[in-house]
Amino acid sequence: MTDPLIDLLVPALSAVPGVDAVVLGGSRARGDATPESDYDFGLYFRADAPLDVRDLRAAVAPFLDAPEEATITEIGEWGRWIVGGGWLKIGGQAVDLLFRDADGVAAVIDDAKRGIISVDYQPGHPHCFASSIWLAEVHHCLPLADRNATVDRMKQSLGPYPPALGRALIERFSWEIGFAAGNAAKAVPRNDRSYIAGSIFRALACAAQVIAAINGVYVMNEKGALRLAGTLPVTPADLPARVDAIWERFAAHDDRAALDLLAGIALDVQRLADAWIGRG
Repeated sequence: MTDPLIDLLVPALSAVPGVDAVVLGGSRARGDATPESDYDFGLYFRADAPLDVRDLRAAVAPFLDAPEEATITEIGEWGRWIVGGGWLKIGGQAVDLLFRDADGVAAVIDDAKRGIISVDYQPGHPHCFASSIWLAEVHHCLPLADRNATVDRMKQSLGPYPPALGRALIERFSWEIGFAAGNAAKAVPRNDRSYIAGSIFRALACAAQVIAAINGVYVMNEKGALRLAGTLPVTPADLPARVDAIWERFAAHDDRAALDLLAGIALDVQRLADAWIGRG
């Protein structure tokens, strides 16, 4: 692809010792970016030869708008799943870097294909960090420099959406939709609206995961997941309008009406999940 910032930055990133592949991720890889969208670059390395963070900082330094405001972490500084990366400003554009251990990603892909997933708390992910996010990253990304075909091999290993992954996600999240809605209902007499709002969000985030799995679609993260779910072939009728109505009723302090609408979505999603599992 032709893009001045990509043409400028990718040769410098790919030349950093230990960088095995550079990929474009996020909305710019999916094709739904706006002019204000960040540039998301994934930097893949091998476990036995990790990228050199000091050299990475030196490689990007000439391009930074405000070097004193740039952040580039050590590997592991952002935890197990986010790993590490950087927040930069180049040519007036926000540029995010994400570090990924290619061997770790390949292992997660192998587990997911066997129906093994993990779900963890992660700052920046108000629902959760499901390990299947790494599969979504590989599926959606555009390799820009992949000298050893590292990312290309992982893309090929994904093949069709793994049925075992779909089952694992449906079994993990489908029951929680109604559970979260029920917890919210218990908080209505206490007028604990923060808890109610959080429970509604959690139920809807779980619903998005289940709907995407039924349709064999990878979910990158919570952002836009419900909007995506509403566009898929197998989804509850009028899902976007029903979700909007939930929040409208909640904003109007009609919590019971909001939760009645949520319960309807929970029932519809459970029916879809039961049908999918029955066909499997």
